[in-house]
Amino acid sequence: MTQHICRTFQTAPAAVPRDDTAKYLRSGLTAEGFQAPDWLVPDLEDGTAPDMKAAALENVCELVPEHDFPGEIWPRVQWSYDDERFRDRGREEIATLVRELGDDIEGVVVPKVGRREDVERALETVADAESKAGLPDGSIGLSIIIETAAARSDLREISMLGSGPHARLTALVFGPVDYAAELGGRDLGDGRPRWDGLLEALSNEASANGLLAIGGPFDDLFRERAGVTIYNADAYADQVEREAQIGLDGSWSLYPKQTIQANRIHLPTPAELERDVHKIEQFNAAKAEGTGAVTIDGQMVDEATFKNFRNTVVTVRTVHGTRPEQTTELYDDGLLERVLDLKLSYQ
Repeated sequence: MTQHICRTFQTAPAAVPRDDTAKYLRSGLTAEGFQAPDWLVPDLEDGTAPDMKAAALENVCELVPEHDFPGEIWPRVQWSYDDERFRDRGREEIATLVRELGDDIEGVVVPKVGRREDVERALETVADAESKAGLPDGSIGLSIIIETAAARSDLREISMLGSGPHARLTALVFGPVDYAAELGGRDLGDGRPRWDGLLEALSNEASANGLLAIGGPFDDLFRERAGVTIYNADAYADQVEREAQIGLDGSWSLYPKQTIQANRIHLPTPAELERDVHKIEQFNAAKAEGTGAVTIDGQMVDEATFKNFRNTVVTVRTVHGTRPEQTTELYDDGLLERVLDLKLSYQ
């Protein structure tokens, strides 16, 4: 089974009204280092104007095979649980993407899903496109955006579709803007709700069913101070840190600078990694002498705390396996060697 990592879910309009309609898509496909997202999401939905949808699909099919993108490609198609017209467009887009790019994409992102039966409908659409393209069963994944009241109400039932060895459901992504609109929420001028309860549920249900959980977009990209417009780095970092603390696997990125921040925040700092590696090493040494729970640097370490330390190391190992240019830039060789050699079994 493929082990997916998605610290950064970067959407890029697949067509814009410029001389080079694929400007932003091309930029995403050629990004390097920490500016390259784990998932690049060519956007055929809200990020592309209605009269440019055909050009967007053409751009994706043409450009994706031309670039050796280091992460995963997950185009976002059109869909709507309560509008057959959008579902028909989504079916056509999925069929074309899978037929033309089956070996170059990991899956598709379907927005505005409704209750469980609508997600099952999307799963059947992907399976049908995959079969008609002659691809192996389960080779094209499905990720969905939770942005409707119906999907939130059925979150647990929907998440359970990700269980099992042949399940293709991969990630749950939060869409706060559409969700707030559907609930009848108002913008009172002091920022949107944090949705802590919903994000905790998203993290929990994803973890229970082997799925990834991704936070929603932060679209206040810039702020003005003393007549100067600056990138709103602190506010975005605050959101990403909250998402990391409650166990979300990654964050939505709308802008290359956001991608750099999210890639780094969802990767342990050198100090954090050194701390947790040291504690695992000390615990392993005590365990070899027949000791159970031990006190290390003033902290009692038992199975629960050990699992938290192990999460840090597993994250670094996973990123190192897919994006070694990032881990070798962030960590010194000695620390990285200890990470790769460490025994992570509690028993």
